[in-house]
Parts: sequence; C-alpha cells; structure tokens
Amino acid sequence: MKTKQCLVIGLGRFGTAVATTLYEMGHEVVAIDQNEENVERVMNRVTHAAIVDATEERALRSIGVGEFDVVVVAIGTDVQANILATMNAKSLGAPYVVTKAIDEMARRVLERIGADLVIRPEHDMGVRLARQIATPNIVDTLDLGGDYAIVEIEANERLRGTLRDLNLTGRFGVQVIAVSRGGRVEVTPRAEDELRPHDKLVVIGTGHSLDELRRYLGG
Repeated sequence: MKTKQCLVIGLGRFGTAVATTLYEMGHEVVAIDQNEENVERVMNRVTHAAIVDATEERALRSIGVGEFDVVVVAIGTDVQANILATMNAKSLGAPYVVTKAIDEMARRVLERIGADLVIRPEHDMGVRLARQIATPNIVDTLDLGGDYAIVEIEANERLRGTLRDLNLTGRFGVQVIAVSRGGRVEVTPRAEDELRPHDKLVVIGTGHSLDELRRYLGG
C-alpha cells in the first residue's frame, strides 16, 4: 500500500474520524482546525496537528496544501468557511479535494467550484442504512463513481442453480465477479459453477441493474 500524504481540515466528529483512521491505516496525516481544543484532542493520533484558519489562503499556502495527495475539507456547519477552504485548496494546486456538504445546495456549489468529490455523510449513511434494512441480503456497497457499483449479496432460494442457468447478466445486466462459500473465494467463477443459499456473491453493475436484482431477491 502506497503511503498517502493527507490533509484534514476541520476536526469535528467527522473530520476527527477521517484523520485518525487514515493515520491508523499507515498514512501521513496533517490535521488542522481553528479551535485549539479540537487540535489538542487529535494531537497524539495523527502525524501533525496545528491551529490553522483554512479560509485564509496564505495560511493554507504556508502548510503546502498543494503538496498533499488528498485534502479532506470536513468543516461542519459553517458553509462559507467550507466553500472558502475548498476554493483555497483547489486554487493552491491540491490535486484531489474531498469536501463535506451539509445539504444539496452546498453540494452543488462545492462541485461548481472544483471539489473532486462531495459527500454528505449523514445523507449517504441514511441511504445506505435504508437499503440494508429494505434488502438485508445486500451486505455492502462500493460506489465506483459514474453509475457503477460493486455490491456483495447473500444468495437465497431465488439464486439456486448454475450461473449459466440463472443468467444474471442477461436478466439483470449484472456480472458476478466472485463467489465466497465457507471462507473460500472463487474469483471469476465459471458458467457451470452452482450457487447455493448463503453463498456470498460479489456483483458489479449499474445502479439500475443492481436495484432490479435487489427487488428480485427481496420480493
């Protein structure tokens, strides 16, 4: 795993979780906030923590914001500060800026000013939780950008038979890329491989295709 240089701006609950987790995973993390208490709280859990006002372009330039692989703008409720920090990071050459948006309007503005990825943690988690409640056989989802995603599903009685007979590609437009059974993983399974209930399938497809498969499994 290549070590990334990460800058996290804003050390509320979300920013702190991002910064400390990246550090625990072996990446170099600089964490900044205007609030001294927030900085002190993470000081021993990241590579370096400092009191910096990210809305000041000069302050961000002084810490070399353009040199980081990833910049995460995690400023909470202050939309103006969030937008300014994102603009400053992009204008100073940060190659990849991930920004937290509190609502849909903020998301549109942040995308317009050049944020590479805009997330709405509470909204996104809410959608994900609703999907898991509605279709508990969907174990997890990996969004690939665009309209494609990889999901891991648990087979039920409706997915009993060979992959050829089930014809998931023809019926739903999804592709099975791995099957896990009893701890053993079969990557790129063959058409004659047989599925049984409780097998775990890793499936790739568009959002629409995966929704069709979800409805079929849950119905």
